[in-house]
Amino acid sequence: MAEQFPLPPGSVSAALIDLDGTLLDTAPDLAAAANRMLAALGRPPRPVAEVAGYVGKGIRRLVERCLTGELDKRADPALLERALEHFALAYDEESGRHCRIYPGVMEGLSELSSRGLLLACVTNKAERFTLPLLERAGLSRLFQVVVSGDMVTRGKPDPACYLLACERLGVAPRAALVIGDSENDVLAARAAGIRVICVSYGYREGKSVAALGADAIVADLRALGRLISP
Repeated sequence: MAEQFPLPPGSVSAALIDLDGTLLDTAPDLAAAANRMLAALGRPPRPVAEVAGYVGKGIRRLVERCLTGELDKRADPALLERALEHFALAYDEESGRHCRIYPGVMEGLSELSSRGLLLACVTNKAERFTLPLLERAGLSRLFQVVVSGDMVTRGKPDPACYLLACERLGVAPRAALVIGDSENDVLAARAAGIRVICVSYGYREGKSVAALGADAIVADLRALGRLISP
C-alpha cells in the first residue's frame, strides 16, 4: 500500500466518489442503449457482460468499443458520430431503468456524512445523464457537489474533475479522498495529489483491482468507516 491506513483523525474532510461501477451498476442501462444503437445501425446486439467490460473511458470510447468489439480498435469516424447520436437518444430513455445501487452504498454514504465529511460525486458521464440518474437512484440529496465530465476540458484520467470538486467543496486535495473502481480513478487521483481507495467490484477493463495501485481496497462503501478514523 502506498498509504498507511487507517488515516489519522481529521486528515480527511471530503470524499470524492465515482458513479459508474462504484455507486451504481449501470452496465444494464448502457447495454440497453448500446443495443438500441447497434440495432439502428443494422448490427447484432452485445451481451451486458461484454458491454460492462467496455466501460471505463467515457461514452465515446464505450460506443466505439461496442462498434468494433475490441478495447483499442478505432471505428470509422463518420460511423462513430452516427452511432453516438443514436446512443445519446437511447440513453436518455434507458439511463436509470435497469441499474441498481451496489450493496453498502447507502450505508457507507450515510456513515461518511455522519462523520462530517463533505461528499462529491465525480464522473466522466455528461451532466445531462448524471443529474437525472442520481435523482432516479435517490442519491442526489447525499452530495454537496456533482462534477460531470463535460464540466472540465478533459475527463479522468486527467485530474481536472477531482481538482474542480475540491475547489467547489472548499477543501485542499491533501484533505480529500477519492473512492472509485477503475484505473481512471486511480490515475486521476494520483495526478491531483489525492489519496485513493478502490472498491473490489466495478468496471476495470479486464484488470484486477490489485493491479490498479490504489492506497487501499474495500469490499464496499460500508468498509470505509474502518479506514477513516473519526
